[in-house]
Amino acid sequence: MTDWSRLIRPQLLDLGPYVPGPSLDELKASVGLDDVAKLNWNEGLFGPLPGVLEAAAAELDHAWEYPEHAYLELREAIGAEIGVAPDWILPGHGIQTLILTLAAAFLSPGERVVVPEPTYGLYAQASCAAGAVVQRVASPELRLDLESIADAARRTRARMVWICDPNNPTGSLLEPSEWAVFLRALPEDCVVVADEAYIDYVAPDARLRREDDIAAGRPLVVLRTFSKIFGLAGLRLGYAVATPGLIPYLQTVQEPFNLNRPALVAGLASLGRPNEVAERRALTARARERLTEGLVGGGMRPLPSAANFVLVRHGADDAELGHGLLRRGFLVRSGAGLGLPGWARITVGPEPIMDRVAAALPAVLAEVRHNAAPT
Repeated sequence: MTDWSRLIRPQLLDLGPYVPGPSLDELKASVGLDDVAKLNWNEGLFGPLPGVLEAAAAELDHAWEYPEHAYLELREAIGAEIGVAPDWILPGHGIQTLILTLAAAFLSPGERVVVPEPTYGLYAQASCAAGAVVQRVASPELRLDLESIADAARRTRARMVWICDPNNPTGSLLEPSEWAVFLRALPEDCVVVADEAYIDYVAPDARLRREDDIAAGRPLVVLRTFSKIFGLAGLRLGYAVATPGLIPYLQTVQEPFNLNRPALVAGLASLGRPNEVAERRALTARARERLTEGLVGGGMRPLPSAANFVLVRHGADDAELGHGLLRRGFLVRSGAGLGLPGWARITVGPEPIMDRVAAALPAVLAEVRHNAAPT
């Protein structure tokens, strides 16, 4: 029998796979329920925009063909949407694939990478898999501490810094003034990756325009996705925004033909619809406020969020709380898996579901505390 641990790269031996959590089907079977509200993965619960599914389905007639490799039509549409030239755009099979592409392009064994915590776990995972040494920086009051992140980058001579804005799992949004100071404080050759997966939930006039930083010559790459407000998580479609001088190097390590034809068509069909996206943004904001008010009414203190989720502290055992909610038909993300035991992250969706989960959480919490009380 082959001992594969002797043959793979040493960096992978103790790393383990990225685990987003158990499957919905497994959990439904464990509690005997057919209907569970999936509030754990921050998907766009309002679904794709009208007509997008039909456009994607029509493309299945061409399933025998490889997609057009340059993705020119999609790149032109994205460029028009965000105000950059098409050669600034690199589409990919979701942000996760683009994170791995960036790690493969920039990181060599032993190089330093700065990752705030808490944040999206794949940044550290991909960096460690590339052989980099990850320097973690705490986030006081659960807001990214850009000053400390920049200090760590200077101190370790970091090759890369990962920033998620709005941050997952906290939902916090950076201010333009602190971002500008942060960029100036970084080492000259430190690459910043800004993951803007949730930026579409922020009003355009309240967003940082990082494309201007790229144009100014900053070593910056921006990541965006169609998984959230556009409701296309199952089709896996995202893109990087970077200087045209970098794109060919990223293509060197990116998997060829890594987008499928329905995803390309669905992405195109989702663009150029600012009024509908604004309506979706407002719908999400109302539901988020509804959830927040319900949690506050139940005696909890959720964090302010600029994304399609809310992080709330409950202070109980994560597994027991999660199981109690699951028995009532709700699947939320345990804080323990995010480095925040005693917290829960809840995806925002239709208001009736928000009302029900906001009512269920205090009830389950009371049960967990009662069961934990000494008898």
